[in-house]
Amino acid sequence: MRRTFGAAALLLSAALTLTACGSGGSGGNPLDTTSAAPSGSAPAGGGGKAVIGSFDFDESVLLGSIYAQALEAKGVEVEEKPRIGSREVVYDQVKSGGLTIVPEYNGNLLAFIDLQNTAATTDEVNTALKEKLPAELQALDSSPAEDKDTLSITKDTQAKQSLTTMEDLAKVSKDMIVGGPPEFKKRWEARFKDVYGLEFKQWKATGPTTADAIKDGSIQVGNVFSTDPKMTANDLVPLQDPKNIFPAQNVTPLVNKAAANETITTTLNTVSAKLTTESLLEMMQKISVNKDEPATVAKEWLSTNGLG
Repeated sequence: MRRTFGAAALLLSAALTLTACGSGGSGGNPLDTTSAAPSGSAPAGGGGKAVIGSFDFDESVLLGSIYAQALEAKGVEVEEKPRIGSREVVYDQVKSGGLTIVPEYNGNLLAFIDLQNTAATTDEVNTALKEKLPAELQALDSSPAEDKDTLSITKDTQAKQSLTTMEDLAKVSKDMIVGGPPEFKKRWEARFKDVYGLEFKQWKATGPTTADAIKDGSIQVGNVFSTDPKMTANDLVPLQDPKNIFPAQNVTPLVNKAAANETITTTLNTVSAKLTTESLLEMMQKISVNKDEPATVAKEWLSTNGLG
């Protein structure tokens, strides 16, 4: 479910996209065996038509299903194309009109089209997107829901050390072991020190087991994504990031402007207004732990929020 990219990956992605289509990029495999939908996704009579794609991970499939079912409830004729692949493939299909909509993450989308951009907050990222997106594309309203990097600790550590923010962590970080993916130290050590004064006793490469390592005490703080179901399962809490060292990653519908009519735009903006990080985390818990189907979880959330 990872959507964060190191500098090398982003540079490679940009190069691949320039080679493939002459536009900026970030994301995965430029080759796609899924055929794009025909250009018949333009709005028709009634609620119109929409072809909704998603990336190849569960959270994106869930969000695509939420969009699809919300639009169907408004009379839009919907075709879903889940798990198409990487951002490179999906982005180009939305741009060409083969897809009408894809659930995106505003920070990574901006990095995809403008590798050098340093926007950090939600407002900064969205302002930059309006300037940088091609005329064919539009980012609709961002939701409060984010799936982004965090430094997280156990609730027990939070209580004992009185830690709420990454600024608070600076008081005790020298006595702590921090964990994350293999590239975590190289990517963040200097910035943590410069921005928050964080210096750790030891850095460990814990990769996908980071949340478990925090729980079992082999590390005291770790890099966990905000909607990782293990945040709840392991009773973890993310430290607040008041200086926005981690850029915004709000869930944001990306649409083909010509194919998205007023019903589509208004409905998706209404969905975004109600979607929170907490509700996304709860839904991902049901999918990852309970093994519920994304479409079932989406339907339940829409019903609970009066959108189904």
